[in-house]
This record gives sequence, C-alpha cells and structure tokens, in this order.
Amino acid sequence: MKNITDSFVSVRHWPSAGSFEFNTDILATNLINLSVVLGVLIFFGKGVLNDLLDKRKQRILSTIRNSEELRRGAIEQLERARVRLRKVEIEADEYRTNGYSEIEREKVNLINATCNSLERLENYKNETLFFEKQRAINQVRQQVLQQALQKAIGTLNSCLNSELHFRTISANIGILGSVEEITD
Repeated sequence: MKNITDSFVSVRHWPSAGSFEFNTDILATNLINLSVVLGVLIFFGKGVLNDLLDKRKQRILSTIRNSEELRRGAIEQLERARVRLRKVEIEADEYRTNGYSEIEREKVNLINATCNSLERLENYKNETLFFEKQRAINQVRQQVLQQALQKAIGTLNSCLNSELHFRTISANIGILGSVEEITD
C-alpha cells in the first residue's frame, strides 16, 4: 500500500517543470483510478441513480396497479359475460321448450281442425244423401200418385157414363153448398 501511495505522492519522483514522465505501474494506477472514479460516481451519481431507481420503481408499481385494475376489469367482464351467457342459454331453452310446445299445440290444433272439417263434410254428405233420398222418394211418390190418378181416371172414365158423372158432380156441388152455409 505504501508503494501505491508513494508513486503518486512522493516528491522525489516528481519531475521538474521541464520534463514529463509516465507512471508505468499499471496495477497501482488502475486501482487508484477506479477507486477515484467509483467514489466520484457514488458521490455525484447517488442522487441521480436514486432518482432513476425511484422513477423505475414508480413505473413498475404503476404498471402493476394498472395490470391489477385491468385484471379486475377483465374478471368483471368475464363474470358479466358468463351471466349473460346463462341468461341466453335459459332463454334459448325456454324458446326451444316453447317452440316444441307451440309445435305440439299447432299439431293438435291442425288435427282437431282436420277432424272438424271431416266431420262437417261427413254431416254435409249425410244431409245431401238424406235430401237426395227424400227427393227421390218424393219423385217416386209423385210418379206413383200420377200413375194411380191416371189409372183411377181411366177406370172412372171407363166405368162412368154421362148420367153417373152428372150425379157425382151434383152431389159434390151439394156438399160444397152445405159447407158454405156452415161457414157463414
């Protein structure tokens, strides 16, 4: 140690004003230079380094706080999305259930409407058959009555002579006359 300090402080090695000399002891000069540089850096750079470290620390803490807020926000959004998904799933199940129920109702309504239409058609067919049957019966009755009347008129005409005919007409006129007296 004495050797190191002697190389810088020793007066006998100080050259005169006219000459300049280099110290060739590299190891001794480097250690001293490094200690001086480090001392100056620590003394002057301590505040700057502390400021830089504090700013860096504040940025890191701010980034962590922002990250935490973003994480909480993302968790809240995720929960809202899950709640919305549950609601949508419930609504979809309701629509599905209601849709199937509605389809079943429509199916039953369609079957009932078809049955009612078939029943009305059957009733209309039966009514039509009944009326056609009645019309046919009435036509047959009219034809039978017409034929019977024609046959009776033919029989009467063949059996009646003019005198019998005259007496029948006179009797009918007498009956009509007595009916008029009763009604008056």
